[in-house]
Amino acid sequence: MINIYPSLMTADQLHLEDEIKLLQPHCAGFHFDIMDNHFVPNVALSVDTVNIIAQRAKSVWVHLMVEKPDVFYAALSLPSDSTISFHIESEVDILGFAKIIREKKHKVSIAISPKTPVAQIVPFCNIVDQILVMTVNPGFSGQPFLQNSFEKIIELVAHRQQHSFFRIGVDGGIDATNIKKLIEIGVDDCAIGSAIFKHEDRVAALHQLQQISNEIKK
Repeated sequence: MINIYPSLMTADQLHLEDEIKLLQPHCAGFHFDIMDNHFVPNVALSVDTVNIIAQRAKSVWVHLMVEKPDVFYAALSLPSDSTISFHIESEVDILGFAKIIREKKHKVSIAISPKTPVAQIVPFCNIVDQILVMTVNPGFSGQPFLQNSFEKIIELVAHRQQHSFFRIGVDGGIDATNIKKLIEIGVDDCAIGSAIFKHEDRVAALHQLQQISNEIKK
């Protein structure tokens, strides 16, 4: 099943609860970005905001774009079964941190930035629920989709077919022009921001993306 998660980084920050209430009946859950202005030169949702808003979301996917994800994660209070993405390029003991995430009954997701080769993440494929492929350079919304991301995803899919199962997520520049190909080559989870929130009718924009997804999977 293909899941689309509206990415709240691009939502109206003054009315996040209203955005969630509007879209919640129509989506798999919501994607939350946390940044530290070090790993990436930007900040997004605060830990306190995520803790409050996440309790109102039916499914939560938190993306830790930070140097020390274990420190930020310790301050989070999330529903069970939430997905936690942290970067393979960050400063953390990957195996130890994955164990901590599982002990809290959350799903383990390792993110890989555009310049990082797939080979670096392969040794950890058997401990994750998801691998998140960044399809833009992490840190800012509204960037164009990086076309070489398709090759990286195809490489991951080939590895998944031969070794262990994990979902493949994508984040960055996803819209109606590329979501079809992403799903066709094997993507399972899409974090989508501007392609939903730039439209006045957010529900219609989300439904358009879902319609494309559903047609491919028939």
